[in-house]
Amino acid sequence: MEEWEVSASLEPTEAKGNSSSPIVDRSCENLECYMVLIEAEKTAIGSICFLAGPFTLLENALVLGLIAATASLRQRPSYLFIGSLALADVFASCFFTTSFLDFHLFRRSDGPTAYLFKLGGVTMAFTSSVGSLLLTALDRYLCIYQASSYKVLLTRRRALLSLLILWSTTIFISFLPLMGWRCHTDLTPPCSRLFPYINQGYLACWTSFILVLLALILGAYALILWKAHRHESSMTSLQGAAGTGHARMRMDIRLARTFGLILLILVGCWLPALSFMLADVSVILTHTQQRAFAFCSTLCLLNSAVNPLLYALRCRELRVALLQFLQRLCVIGRCKMSSEDLSPEPPSTEDNNFTGISEEEMPRTRTTRLHSISEKVSNQQLNVRK
Repeated sequence: MEEWEVSASLEPTEAKGNSSSPIVDRSCENLECYMVLIEAEKTAIGSICFLAGPFTLLENALVLGLIAATASLRQRPSYLFIGSLALADVFASCFFTTSFLDFHLFRRSDGPTAYLFKLGGVTMAFTSSVGSLLLTALDRYLCIYQASSYKVLLTRRRALLSLLILWSTTIFISFLPLMGWRCHTDLTPPCSRLFPYINQGYLACWTSFILVLLALILGAYALILWKAHRHESSMTSLQGAAGTGHARMRMDIRLARTFGLILLILVGCWLPALSFMLADVSVILTHTQQRAFAFCSTLCLLNSAVNPLLYALRCRELRVALLQFLQRLCVIGRCKMSSEDLSPEPPSTEDNNFTGISEEEMPRTRTTRLHSISEKVSNQQLNVRK
């Protein structure tokens, strides 16, 4: 007999007499049937959260600050989507780390309202993260398939409107359990064995929603790769040069490797946790499976830690902004590092805001030029008088 059936079928007298029953109603009232980690597992998961949580917070906050502080990046829809992704991952690093450690390591038993509020924050962060990844993929899809009319189709106003719709939908879906779609059977089926007070119907709907978003992301990147491959093949046939064609095909392969790495990390981090959620809807999970899910859920936090490296810092404009930010820090701190070591690549026509000389150094350069010109004029006047 499974554990839920034992707890539901035993009478109070039988529950007292049979001390070997694995789970009874009294333990689930304090959420102890969800706190299944042993000491070694607590140490391992605690180490992961204590290391990945602050690191994820710092790097995503850095990306968000660079986008907010750079006027040219704030005007471009692509960086608005990357900023939304960074904001969602900042929330994920805060909400998930604190809630997960508070529940599994410190064994804090909250009431239904407090627990569902914390879980809603975690759900909002991860759902917004996946939704921002979808918007980023769709942005790249439009850039490839509608290159001539891309700036007309995806304006800054439309990008902000899409972000407003994304975050509004995410907040509404995430806090549905707090608004009433919860389990009302005292932690017995149809309650989830992974999340207290969560109805299995809500868990099935949310998991299906995330799987649909992931499928759309995979489809968008697959179409981008197919379009890029066709473009490079046509360019190779038109040029007819073997060397140039080989170089273009190698560029196509590099693009495939980059997208392949992105999709591999995305699926590898999300699929294990989503698989356990789908299994929780159909079967009754054991304590071993609950402990495995606790480890798999930390992969979602690791995905938030990897996102800035895959999406933000691979962009040249953000790297230039980061280098100039570090250069300003060195100037403020009177760092002796040469500015030539930190000088970025020559800016393109799109990078008009990034110059090699800062605004503080421009007046000094102009004054030195004026002094040199005045000295030449005075010397010429002395020669004329002589």
